[in-house]
Amino acid sequence: MAKINIANIIEHTLLSPVATVADFKKLCDEAVANNFYAVCVPPFIVKSCKDALIQTDVKICSVVGFPLGYSFHLTKVLEAKQLINLGADEVDCVINLSALKSKDFSYIENEIKLLRKATTKKTLKIIIETAYLSEHEKIKITKLVLKSGADFIKTSTGFAGKGADVEDIKLIKSIIGNNMRIKASGGISAYGQAVAMINAGASRIGTSKSLEII
Repeated sequence: MAKINIANIIEHTLLSPVATVADFKKLCDEAVANNFYAVCVPPFIVKSCKDALIQTDVKICSVVGFPLGYSFHLTKVLEAKQLINLGADEVDCVINLSALKSKDFSYIENEIKLLRKATTKKTLKIIIETAYLSEHEKIKITKLVLKSGADFIKTSTGFAGKGADVEDIKLIKSIIGNNMRIKASGGISAYGQAVAMINAGASRIGTSKSLEII
């Protein structure tokens, strides 16, 4: 069976804490050469990547509250606004997992509501870090994110012990239907794995192994 072209839904990702400016320049060049949908990069390098990609169709995605999610609401909101001011098209924000584990659902709802308000004209993705959640918690947080008006629910940061899982994608998809999209991320390193995520319901793939996948 012939391979399908999935480059246009891949977010070519580099979130290593020791990546250099030269590494990010290379990431942008690779994204253009391979027609990837976006690059996903740390906040400090967003402006440089925007400048490098200004005459291309490649989007800029960056992260908020990353990778642990326990920053203050205000910190996350200011971070999101700053990213947009610097040129980010999409913002991926980690939820407060401690609040979820503590069943403080109103805290999470308020946080996402504030983030949605801060990113009105941009794409907002909420990272739920599935590796740390029970099935009941996955269901609960998916319903909360759906209610919030976010554009995507994202499985993972890639910094936990386990990343995207086909069964998690199926579970999330069964709850959201066509009312929100899914970004599968974390540990996706092969073409077959990426296609399995897409077949299960993912609309976007976040990976640092983009070249290997295509």
